Amino acid sequence: MWQKHVAEYCKTCDRCQKANKSTGKRLGNMIKIQEPSRPWEIVHINWVTGLSPGSVRSYNACPVIVDRFSKTPIFLPCHKDDKTMNIALPIWNRVVSWTGIFTNIISDMEAKFTSALWTNLHQLFGTKLSFSTA
Repeated sequence: MWQKHVAEYCKTCDRCQKANKSTGKRLGNMIKIQEPSRPWEIVHINWVTGLSPGSVRSYNACPVIVDRFSKTPIFLPCHKDDKTMNIALPIWNRVVSWTGIFTNIISDMEAKFTSALWTNLHQLFGTKLSFSTA
Protein backbone atom coordinates (compact mmCIF):
# COMPACT_ATOMS: atom_id res chain seq x y z
CA MET A 1 0.00 0.00 0.00
CA TRP A 2 2.71 2.52 0.95
CA GLN A 3 4.81 1.64 -2.14
CA LYS A 4 2.07 3.12 -4.32
CA HIS A 5 2.15 6.38 -2.35
CA VAL A 6 5.95 6.56 -2.51
CA ALA A 7 5.94 5.91 -6.26
CA GLU A 8 3.27 8.57 -6.77
CA TYR A 9 5.25 11.07 -4.67
CA CYS A 10 8.47 10.37 -6.59
CA LYS A 11 6.72 11.09 -9.91
CA THR A 12 5.95 14.62 -8.72
CA CYS A 13 9.19 15.29 -6.81
CA ASP A 14 11.55 17.47 -8.87
CA ARG A 15 14.63 16.26 -7.00
CA CYS A 16 13.68 12.59 -7.50
CA GLN A 17 13.14 13.10 -11.24
CA LYS A 18 16.54 14.75 -11.69
CA ALA A 19 18.35 12.06 -9.68
CA ASN A 20 16.86 9.04 -11.47
CA LYS A 21 17.76 7.83 -14.93
CA SER A 22 15.07 8.25 -17.52
CA THR A 23 13.06 5.08 -17.99
CA GLY A 24 11.28 6.33 -21.09
CA LYS A 25 12.12 5.74 -24.73
CA ARG A 26 15.74 6.55 -25.43
CA LEU A 27 16.24 9.29 -27.99
CA GLY A 28 18.89 9.17 -30.67
CA ASN A 29 22.10 11.14 -30.43
CA MET A 30 21.94 14.75 -31.46
CA ILE A 31 23.57 15.43 -34.78
CA LYS A 32 24.56 18.72 -36.33
CA ILE A 33 22.41 19.73 -39.28
CA GLN A 34 24.53 20.77 -42.24
CA GLU A 35 24.37 24.40 -43.25
CA PRO A 36 22.87 25.03 -46.69
CA SER A 37 24.98 26.69 -49.38
CA ARG A 38 22.01 28.15 -51.28
CA PRO A 39 18.36 29.09 -50.70
CA TRP A 40 15.78 26.28 -50.66
CA GLU A 41 18.40 23.55 -50.42
CA ILE A 42 17.34 22.49 -46.91
CA VAL A 43 13.88 23.20 -45.53
CA HIS A 44 11.99 22.54 -42.33
CA ILE A 45 8.34 21.52 -42.57
CA ASN A 46 6.10 21.67 -39.55
CA TRP A 47 2.39 21.02 -39.25
CA VAL A 48 0.36 23.71 -37.46
CA THR A 49 -3.11 22.64 -36.32
CA GLY A 50 -5.78 24.02 -34.05
CA LEU A 51 -6.37 27.15 -36.07
CA SER A 52 -9.87 28.48 -35.52
CA PRO A 53 -11.86 28.35 -38.75
CA GLY A 54 -13.76 31.46 -39.80
CA SER A 55 -16.57 29.47 -41.38
CA VAL A 56 -17.57 25.88 -42.10
CA ARG A 57 -15.32 25.68 -45.20
CA SER A 58 -12.39 27.59 -43.71
CA TYR A 59 -8.97 26.07 -43.27
CA ASN A 60 -7.99 24.88 -39.79
CA ALA A 61 -4.40 23.71 -40.34
CA CYS A 62 -1.29 24.75 -42.19
CA PRO A 63 2.00 23.13 -43.17
CA VAL A 64 4.74 25.72 -42.70
CA ILE A 65 7.82 25.37 -44.89
CA VAL A 66 10.88 27.37 -43.76
CA ASP A 67 14.02 27.77 -45.86
CA ARG A 68 17.04 27.08 -43.63
CA PHE A 69 19.25 29.47 -45.65
CA SER A 70 17.10 32.61 -45.69
CA LYS A 71 14.59 31.73 -42.92
CA THR A 72 11.78 32.55 -45.38
CA PRO A 73 8.50 30.87 -44.39
CA ILE A 74 5.76 29.66 -46.71
CA PHE A 75 2.31 28.91 -45.28
CA LEU A 76 -0.07 26.60 -47.14
CA PRO A 77 -3.56 26.67 -45.64
CA CYS A 78 -5.39 23.35 -45.64
CA HIS A 79 -7.65 21.18 -43.52
CA LYS A 80 -6.38 19.12 -40.59
CA ASP A 81 -7.96 15.95 -42.00
CA ASP A 82 -6.51 16.34 -45.52
CA LYS A 83 -4.78 13.25 -46.85
CA THR A 84 -1.08 13.22 -47.72
CA MET A 85 -1.77 13.70 -51.44
CA ASN A 86 -3.82 16.83 -50.67
CA ILE A 87 -0.78 18.21 -48.83
CA ALA A 88 1.85 17.05 -51.35
CA LEU A 89 0.14 18.64 -54.38
CA PRO A 90 0.09 22.23 -53.03
CA ILE A 91 3.69 21.84 -51.85
CA TRP A 92 4.65 20.79 -55.38
CA ASN A 93 2.45 23.32 -57.23
CA ARG A 94 3.06 26.36 -55.02
CA VAL A 95 6.52 25.78 -53.57
CA VAL A 96 8.73 23.33 -55.47
CA SER A 97 7.69 24.77 -58.85
CA TRP A 98 8.98 28.14 -57.59
CA THR A 99 12.00 27.11 -55.47
CA GLY A 100 13.23 23.95 -57.18
CA ILE A 101 13.55 20.53 -55.56
CA PHE A 102 14.90 20.54 -52.01
CA THR A 103 17.99 18.51 -51.13
CA ASN A 104 16.87 17.80 -47.57
CA ILE A 105 13.55 18.13 -45.74
CA ILE A 106 13.54 18.16 -41.94
CA SER A 107 10.19 17.52 -40.30
CA ASP A 108 8.64 16.11 -37.17
CA MET A 109 7.20 12.60 -37.08
CA GLU A 110 3.73 13.74 -38.19
CA ALA A 111 1.93 10.83 -39.91
CA LYS A 112 1.55 12.82 -43.12
CA PHE A 113 5.35 13.24 -43.32
CA THR A 114 6.11 9.57 -42.57
CA SER A 115 3.56 7.98 -44.92
CA ALA A 116 4.57 5.65 -47.74
CA LEU A 117 3.34 8.16 -50.35
CA TRP A 118 5.46 10.99 -48.89
CA THR A 119 8.52 8.71 -48.63
CA ASN A 120 8.09 7.42 -52.20
CA LEU A 121 7.72 10.95 -53.60
CA HIS A 122 11.00 12.00 -52.05
CA GLN A 123 12.79 8.86 -53.17
CA LEU A 124 11.62 9.64 -56.70
CA PHE A 125 13.02 13.20 -56.51
CA GLY A 126 16.18 12.29 -54.59
CA THR A 127 15.25 14.36 -51.55
CA LYS A 128 16.62 13.25 -48.19
CA LEU A 129 14.03 13.12 -45.40
CA SER A 130 15.27 13.81 -41.87
CA PHE A 131 13.12 13.70 -38.77
CA SER A 132 13.44 15.80 -35.65
CA THR A 133 12.16 15.13 -32.17
CA ALA A 134 9.96 17.49 -30.20
